[in-house]
Amino acid sequence: MPQLKSLLFLTACAACLWPGINAPTALAAGIAFALLLGNPFAVQVGNISGLLLKSCMVGLGFGLPLATVISAGTTGLWVTGLGAAGILVGGLLLARAFSLDRHCGGLISAGTAICGGSAIAAVAPVIGARPEAISMSLACVFVLNAVALYAFPWIGGAMELSQSEFATWAAIAIHDTSSVVGAATSYGDQALAEATILKLARALWIVPLVLVFMVLAGRAATSADGKRARIEWPLFILLFVIAAAFRTMLPTLEGQFDLIARMARQGLVLALFLIGSGLGVSLFRSLGWRPLAHAALLWLLVSSATLVLVTSGLLPTT
Repeated sequence: MPQLKSLLFLTACAACLWPGINAPTALAAGIAFALLLGNPFAVQVGNISGLLLKSCMVGLGFGLPLATVISAGTTGLWVTGLGAAGILVGGLLLARAFSLDRHCGGLISAGTAICGGSAIAAVAPVIGARPEAISMSLACVFVLNAVALYAFPWIGGAMELSQSEFATWAAIAIHDTSSVVGAATSYGDQALAEATILKLARALWIVPLVLVFMVLAGRAATSADGKRARIEWPLFILLFVIAAAFRTMLPTLEGQFDLIARMARQGLVLALFLIGSGLGVSLFRSLGWRPLAHAALLWLLVSSATLVLVTSGLLPTT
């Protein structure tokens, strides 16, 4: 039975590389596999999915001219920075209103403000968060990410958002990079390109975020074993820019670069399947009603406010 389960899992992974499988389908399949059969590679999948996601993001850079990346990234940096600051403050205030544990409230606010699970993982050692607070925060963010992947394209289509409007909305209001890219892929090529750049610009704020929490906590970052924790810089963003520079400097290789970008896009589908396969029963058991209510309300407020600003023209699009 374990061998059969492993074979089925690897077959499903291979199927995700077929262009006929899209991001929402892959995520749903991953969740279904985890809940019905269990992930036979649960320990390995966490590291593999993160590495695959970053590699594919770099691959998408080969499909974009450097001028486009710089132009959209420059605007996106200050827009996402202001958004992150507002979301973080609002989340911390809302956590007080819910009488939420300060660790859990801080982690959920950080994950909503910047980049979901990555921000939670970066902030947790700084504030000395307990394992149960980390688990609950990750569970809340992952569940809302899954909802966003399906809800955002549907809402965007119903409201007839342009590709640029949808890209800006998704890049600011969805937690994790994987779900931003997955939702944008469903909406269109232009939305994918612009949302990717904006989301990477937003991810750059993870380092200032960690420094802010270090000051608020009044302590240096320490890992679980008591040693000084290292702040993980999002170096894959630099590689994304370098990939776009290669495309600009070597126009004769555009065909090959387009192929890399297409492969990266399909690789993201596999990444979403792997991420979905990590949403097993144990993750849902870690959900508490108070943290989930805080995370959901904060996310709904952010999504609604961002959508209003985008559609009214008050928030610049790329």
